[in-house]
Amino acid sequence: MPVIGFLHGQSPDANADRLRGFHRGLKDSGYVEGENVTVVYRWGENQIDRLPALAADLVRRQVALITTFGGTAVTLAAKAATGTIPIVFVAAEDPVKLGLVASLASPGGNLTGINFLSGEVAAKRLELLRDLVPAATRAAVLVNPTNATDTETTVRDVTAAARTIAFQIQVLNASTSREIEAAFESIGRERPDALFVGPDPFFQSRRVQLAVLSARHTVPATYPNRDYAEAGGLMSYGANVTDAWRQVGAYSGRILKGAKPADLPVVQASKFELVINLPTARALALEVPPTLLARADEVIE
Repeated sequence: MPVIGFLHGQSPDANADRLRGFHRGLKDSGYVEGENVTVVYRWGENQIDRLPALAADLVRRQVALITTFGGTAVTLAAKAATGTIPIVFVAAEDPVKLGLVASLASPGGNLTGINFLSGEVAAKRLELLRDLVPAATRAAVLVNPTNATDTETTVRDVTAAARTIAFQIQVLNASTSREIEAAFESIGRERPDALFVGPDPFFQSRRVQLAVLSARHTVPATYPNRDYAEAGGLMSYGANVTDAWRQVGAYSGRILKGAKPADLPVVQASKFELVINLPTARALALEVPPTLLARADEVIE
């Protein structure tokens, strides 16, 4: 059976739904794990410095292809490990700017994948936050400094978006649970009007903690995808990440059947979702405008 190397920067327990999406994509292209394909899983457990060794291990195993999830650092580690084994990635920002592919239409090398544009929706997320909290003028932006590439993009995009709507922003760093607690202590002192949580895989794994602390400090927060709102976060806007994983599974199947990554265009996410958690809004004494509720793809009651 062909072997797929699966490389992720976080842990499996935080990604069960997304993993089902990946397997669904594989099945759609004719492959079922354990029947006609084997998947070797490598999880970074939020330790970015482990990724090069995990990627090198998959290369030594001579897997048929490598799929990468959970941040830009994961894909860069796989790219550094091999220039020949096909790699199918999920990227939160422009893979051309990252140097992963020559162009979206013609990747040209051994990499292709899905771009779900979480960096590019920063302006939209801030606008939605303003719609929900019209009096807001100051926002804290939470980023993970150990994920340097994604953090730099987030700060740049949010700063540009904030300028257009006269928002003041304060950047807060956190790369551990304890540092998240410290960031919220700063929020408690500074009292920003809102919180913008950056699109970082570590934060996704700590989404319950973020929701609890946002409620405790009564700060309205916007998040990058529905997982946060389902965990009690106030509002999320972004691509459907589970669907992006499904598309990675489908591309993996096509490559196993002989397609070349160089010839498979990078797929740009087309499903964007606004999810609002009404009980959280009520707990924050926020009245969600009917116009915003009407625009929501899902309202959690």
